[in-house]
Amino acid sequence: MVPSTPRHALFLRRLSRFTQTLPGVEAGDVRAVHRMRVASRRLRELLPVLQLGQQTAGRLARRLRKVTRRLGGVRELDVVALELDELRRREPGYGRALDVLEQEARQARDSTHAKLLQSGAARELRRIARKLETVAARVRDDRSPLARRRWIWAVEARVARRTALLQLAIDEAGSVYLAERLHAVRIALKKVRYGVELLCEGSERPARRADLVRLRHDQDLLGHLHDLHVLIERVRRAQTSLAPPNLTVWRDLERISVSLEARCRRLHGQYVRRRPALSGLCDRLSARTSAVDGGAARRAG
Repeated sequence: MVPSTPRHALFLRRLSRFTQTLPGVEAGDVRAVHRMRVASRRLRELLPVLQLGQQTAGRLARRLRKVTRRLGGVRELDVVALELDELRRREPGYGRALDVLEQEARQARDSTHAKLLQSGAARELRRIARKLETVAARVRDDRSPLARRRWIWAVEARVARRTALLQLAIDEAGSVYLAERLHAVRIALKKVRYGVELLCEGSERPARRADLVRLRHDQDLLGHLHDLHVLIERVRRAQTSLAPPNLTVWRDLERISVSLEARCRRLHGQYVRRRPALSGLCDRLSARTSAVDGGAARRAG
């Protein structure tokens, strides 16, 4: 099916979201940091099919990947703060222990954000934005139906490769609760999701939108599981570094840890129940891609 939205329009849309978050990132806004990371991932997904040349696209993708990673530390601490807010609503009896965790997380977040700005990250972000704007001025879409189909085929080929890696991660994770392997499933799922998202914007197919909803839901579930695991590690560190020693606070921290672990187990149970449907989605995505003219898809990708 002929794409409904040209690549240039998709690129401009993603670039706009990237540049709009710059002031907020500099100010340390929680939402802006998250949106910047999402925008950088979406731009990286589109770059390979813009016909910029392998060297240019690769260099920009590396710089955007670096942005995502550098903001990762700030984002992780933002998520910890959000989880602590939720925990305070759920477990108001652990006030002193939660005070300890919140103070430690706030100090770590402020320090991480300050180091990010001191390292020149804000200037680098603006340089990347200017470079992307220059690239946007050069991008031109070939309006022929074949040319427009080819970049969709190229994205489908990328989705197929990533779907195979997602299925492999699902198989390796199995049904046992192992945080690192579940995190690998989440990362692989996220990459598939951004590819399918691009396909949904580039061509109107209802089945793809249904798949995207499934991917988002599963990513949210695994993301919440990962966030709770990160918080558990911070609770354990707080226990070992508690100063001055306080047995009551230590015990409350232990109870918080046990409560979080129980929530992780419940979320893992939900993932295990949803896993067959996720594997079925992988099969469907692979089947759709294999239906594309293989030779044309290889030339496009």
